[in-house]
Amino acid sequence: MRRTRAICSLIIGACALGEAHATTKGLSQIVTPDLQPEGQLSLSFQAQHPDIGNPYELQAELGITSWLEAAIFQGLSPGEQIYNAQVGLVQHGPWLLTTGFINWSNKGSDPQPFLEAGYYTPENKWMAGPIRVHNQTQLLLGWAHDFNETWRFQLDYQSGAANYFTVGFTCNVTSRLQFNPALYFSNGSHAALGYIVFTYTLPVWQP
Repeated sequence: MRRTRAICSLIIGACALGEAHATTKGLSQIVTPDLQPEGQLSLSFQAQHPDIGNPYELQAELGITSWLEAAIFQGLSPGEQIYNAQVGLVQHGPWLLTTGFINWSNKGSDPQPFLEAGYYTPENKWMAGPIRVHNQTQLLLGWAHDFNETWRFQLDYQSGAANYFTVGFTCNVTSRLQFNPALYFSNGSHAALGYIVFTYTLPVWQP
């Protein structure tokens, strides 16, 4: 109950603040080496095929400093909390390098540590790196192309039979609101699965 009150207070306080600038947050499947801007809180609702993961999830992602971000997912069916954290080792474009962990679940799943590099230009973003999942090292690959401030096309891939190659896009509807639909193509079969996430970004404080 105390945690719920704290999250609600944070959200209400953020809504009273000024303009935020939505970013094309990550890709459809993989973590990306760019960080959430300091002081920016993103609130998301995610729906996906049950084979991908929890079919309905809420997410809060916060840029804590210029080099640290943290996120929590709240799965709705079944109830589950998933924790992510990311540290920027190099954040001076065009080169990026980050490390951290994802998918640490209160249902018993261990955190999955990763190291990821990126090369970001105004139009194209390239990223690659290893991630450790269940005592196996898997490969992360991603590419995104920004047509303008509104539209981004993106591809990403994570190796392993339980993972996917994805095709999707991101649309910044306003400076705060964006959505990202995608198709997930299973590495272990020919199945194509649906996914969509809606994100609203708010400034919590000025860095």
